[in-house]
Amino acid sequence: MVTYHEDEQNKLLADLRSQEEESLIQNTANQLGIPYRDLSGESINGDALRLIEEPAARTAEMAAFAMVGKKIDIAVKSPTNDNAINEINRLEKEGYETTLSMVSQRSLDKAWGRYHDISQSESARGGLLDISDENLQEIVAHVHKNEDVRERLKTIFESHDTHQVSKIMETVFGSAIALGSSDVHLEPEETFTRLRLREDGVLQEITQINPVIYQKLLNRVKFISGMKLTNTETAQDGRFTIFYKKMEVEVRVAVAPGAYNESIVLRILNPEGLAQDFDKLGIEPRLFKIIEKEIAKPNGMILTTGPTGSGKTTTLYSFLKHIYSSEIKIITIEDPIEYHLTGITQEQVHHEKGFDFLAGLRAALRQDPDVIMVGEIRDKETATIAINASLTGHMVFSTLHTNGAAGTIPRLLDLGIQPGILAAALTVSLAQRLIRKLCVDCKKELPLTPEQEALIRAIIKNAERIGKDYAAYNIHSDMPFVTYGPVGCEKCGNTGYKGRDGLFEAILTDDTIAKIMAKVPTPTEREIKKASEHQKIFTMIEDGVIKILSGITSLDEIQGVVDLAEDVGDTNSIPDPSSLQEEGNRTSGISSSVSPLTKRGLGGVLQEGERSTAASELHHHTPTQETEELLVLIDYLKTLEHDLENQQRLNHEVHIEEQLTSIRNNIETMLREVAQ
Repeated sequence: MVTYHEDEQNKLLADLRSQEEESLIQNTANQLGIPYRDLSGESINGDALRLIEEPAARTAEMAAFAMVGKKIDIAVKSPTNDNAINEINRLEKEGYETTLSMVSQRSLDKAWGRYHDISQSESARGGLLDISDENLQEIVAHVHKNEDVRERLKTIFESHDTHQVSKIMETVFGSAIALGSSDVHLEPEETFTRLRLREDGVLQEITQINPVIYQKLLNRVKFISGMKLTNTETAQDGRFTIFYKKMEVEVRVAVAPGAYNESIVLRILNPEGLAQDFDKLGIEPRLFKIIEKEIAKPNGMILTTGPTGSGKTTTLYSFLKHIYSSEIKIITIEDPIEYHLTGITQEQVHHEKGFDFLAGLRAALRQDPDVIMVGEIRDKETATIAINASLTGHMVFSTLHTNGAAGTIPRLLDLGIQPGILAAALTVSLAQRLIRKLCVDCKKELPLTPEQEALIRAIIKNAERIGKDYAAYNIHSDMPFVTYGPVGCEKCGNTGYKGRDGLFEAILTDDTIAKIMAKVPTPTEREIKKASEHQKIFTMIEDGVIKILSGITSLDEIQGVVDLAEDVGDTNSIPDPSSLQEEGNRTSGISSSVSPLTKRGLGGVLQEGERSTAASELHHHTPTQETEELLVLIDYLKTLEHDLENQQRLNHEVHIEEQLTSIRNNIETMLREVAQ
């Protein structure tokens, strides 16, 4: 009979042996230059463990215990074990990047114990997700438009097959890949669930699903995404992976409660869609050369801005692919890792474990990188470290949420970054949007309305006045315009659009921009935009006009993404369309352009619309000394009034009313002289 004391002694001896073994393994690992790991306090990733079958793992005295994307951590008892070496070689041939750690037998026993758990999980899951690579490729080969998807789903709905749900999922994912869809939306109504696919950024309704079938589909999605089936009151997030052409296609899942049932949004992170080449982003040629030069520099900071879904991550990936070589080390910190880049170290943010962008950036800087990509700058701490990295010899890429390139600087200054430091670190502020391209098979010529034509002419004239090179595209303000609109055909799914392109604008941090950064109070976006005009880089609006007149997209599509009237003031500043027909009959000078004002009388204060009209009509003519002086005065007047509004709103003491009165009087006097 074993006594209590004997039991305690045996336990103590076992603990001592275990500590001895851990110490021995740790010393051996140090001698071999291999990291030591104790798995007793760590969780074992089931997906990683599955990569090596249990019999092979036990024979090789090894276990895969952690995985992020294609990077796996492997525990080995002996790195010289031939069976272990063979397994590692097999995994690396399959495209995995392996990291070895030496562990004790106790750690291996813990990892091997998880095989029982995952085998039970696989047994319970059997048949629940039956999507083969071959079946997906067959669907992709035969689905070319939304109608093809509807017909396939209709056949499945009517079949009452025992594997009906699996076939629905197979068809949905295969069709989404075939049509280039980024998201799948399942939205329950009272009597049906609506299925929609987001194609080229726009949701397209596909079909309606019976509530009974949808409930089965919902349960399946929640199960394979690792969600709680019984939780129907709160939102849940999850993910799973499907394989297409032997590539991992990750599916991010968001489930939210609704009035009739839980809704599902599935985001499909297809590597083929994200692997965009730098020269195919749609960047205007002159800006392309500028960015190509800037991203090749050894240090600096390039920020891309825009709303969610504007293609910022794809742009940064294309930068990384373009500059990658075996001679530099590139590290990314992402949430999520959307596309696995060969030869680049990618780190996944884990907020629940305290590994956020800030922690990831700090860790990355300890790994001697040449280039760092931070998924997003959200706070002062991350911004500060990213800027310091730029100042200490690293090239930093990141994203920021602002409306335009000019908004980058005020945003960073508002986060508390000092103007002098920001000027030294920030290289390029890049803003972008995504637009749909017209289907080349069915687009047709579409005449502009007089108002639309006047608007486009005003944009071009404004750009030409600054010296921007529209002539490089054979575009000038007095040419006849030819534009196109969507029609719809089988090849584009009757939408009239197929594929997407980018609108871009950028501001370079030169001496002029650095000077305005130091302005007190913080410079406005308008002031920064004005200060950058000498760089002669097209704005997104001007880039949009190029794509309209080049037949790449339609006016309606551009207007749905940017405000075309922004660069020419309010609608009152656009010339009267009827004046376009009188262009050839007008004599030199500007008396006819200001006649509407002289008829009204110049003794009073110029109103907003009158100022804008005068400025627009003055731009319309060949510049003379008088017109240039007037334009300068009008621009200065607008700036003063903008400052006045800001001061009044902030309850600051106002000191500029006298200047405003003086400028207004000067403008009125000059207009009288010109009119005479």
